[in-house]
Amino acid sequence: MKNKQPWVQPLSQLPFSLKPIVAMQQKHYGSVLNPTRWWGRMPRLFWLVALFVGYLERKKARLDPTLRALLMTRVSQQCDCAFCIDANSLRLAQRSGAMDKVLALADWHTSTLFSPAERAALGYADAVTATPPRVSDEQKTSLHCHFSDGQITEMTALVAFQNLSARFNAALEIPSQGLCSTDGDSHAR
Repeated sequence: MKNKQPWVQPLSQLPFSLKPIVAMQQKHYGSVLNPTRWWGRMPRLFWLVALFVGYLERKKARLDPTLRALLMTRVSQQCDCAFCIDANSLRLAQRSGAMDKVLALADWHTSTLFSPAERAALGYADAVTATPPRVSDEQKTSLHCHFSDGQITEMTALVAFQNLSARFNAALEIPSQGLCSTDGDSHAR
């Protein structure tokens, strides 16, 4: 069978230095994640990106894990990244304990599922993701009602990271992995 995407790096050609990342993905998801085949061409850069997201997702992060997943999923939607929407929707469903917020996120402005703090953060994520970013004074004031300067800084880094990831994956047309379906069948192994 001929490969439809000849630029995709076969798993057998991934550098040995990525073995820990590949093993973690196989253990957690049951397979190697699609972006690894592209990032694998630049292993040092891939490790830096992995360390960056690892820091943002650390246990003692300044932002609640569910809020982080909410923001990452929203940015993924804004960037129209099929893989990121899939992976981050799974994370959001797991962290929030249900698919409700995943399904309502595209219409967060009108949904009653989101708290005032989540609304402020989502508005900020949308504004930062715009090209060019368009953060209003009103949005900054709203953020400061719910978050400290340290939390806002970490939130900005998280949104910026997810923009990097989603835009990279969307530009290369990295497909969804089938990790999270909107019929409620979300899974991680």
